[in-house]
Amino acid sequence: MAPNERARRNHEALFPHHVSTLAVTDPELIETFDNFAFDEVLRESALDTHERLMLQLAALIACQAQSEYRVMLGAALDIGVTPVEVKEIVYQAVPYVGMAKVFDFLHITNEVLTARGVELPLPGQSTTTPDDRMHKGKAVQVQIIGEAQVDRLYATAPQDQQHIQRFLSAHCFGDHYTRSGIGIPMRELLTFSLLVAHGGCDPQVQGHVAANLHVGNTRAQLIDAVTQLLPFIGYPRSLNALRAIDAAAPAPQT
Repeated sequence: MAPNERARRNHEALFPHHVSTLAVTDPELIETFDNFAFDEVLRESALDTHERLMLQLAALIACQAQSEYRVMLGAALDIGVTPVEVKEIVYQAVPYVGMAKVFDFLHITNEVLTARGVELPLPGQSTTTPDDRMHKGKAVQVQIIGEAQVDRLYATAPQDQQHIQRFLSAHCFGDHYTRSGIGIPMRELLTFSLLVAHGGCDPQVQGHVAANLHVGNTRAQLIDAVTQLLPFIGYPRSLNALRAIDAAAPAPQT
C-alpha cells in the first residue's frame, strides 16, 4: 500500500529522500492523503509551485500548524521561495491573525534560515516612515479596496471607533502592504489564504475576495488558492471560502 506514482514524484520533488514515519505507522492514511494532496488536487491547479507554497505557508501559520510549517518551509526554500518572501509572508500574517499566533512561526523561520546559513536580519523592506505611514497606507488601502469603500469605512465608523480605522490605514496597510519583497496582488492572495485558514472571518474573507478582484486577481485564481489549501485546512473552511467567492464574484452563466 503506497501513494501512486504521480503523487510519489510530486512529493519527492518537494521533500527529496524524506521518509515519513507516518508512512510506517499509518500507511492507509498517508496513501489517501498523498494521492489527494500531491496528485488529485495538483491536477486542478494553474498555480505554479512557488505561488502554491507561499499560500500554503500563510495558511499553515493561520492554522497554527508549526510542525507542518517547518517541513513546508524547507520545501519552499528548496524550490526557490526566497528568504525575503518567507519573512514577508510571516510579517503579513501579523495584522490578520495577531502576533500571539505568529510569534512561534517567526522563531521557526529564523531557526530554519539560520540553519541554512542565511544571515539575519535580512535587508529591510519597509518603505514608510513614522511621518508618512498614514498617508502611504491610506493610498495603498484605496488601491486595494477603492476610494469609495475607504471613505465609507471612515464615514460609518462611530466616533469612538475612528481610531481603529486609523490603525487599519496606518498599521495594517501603511506598515505592511507598503513593504517591498512581495507585490500587492500576491499580498492580497496571502491575506485571503490567512483569513480562509483562520476561520471565523467570513465577512473579512468576502471583503478580501472583492479586494483581490480589485487588484487584478481573478475568480479562477481564488478558487485555485482554496483548492490548494483544502488538504491542509479541511472542507468546512474551504466551502465557506467558496461561498464568499460566489457572493462577491458569481460564476459566469453558461
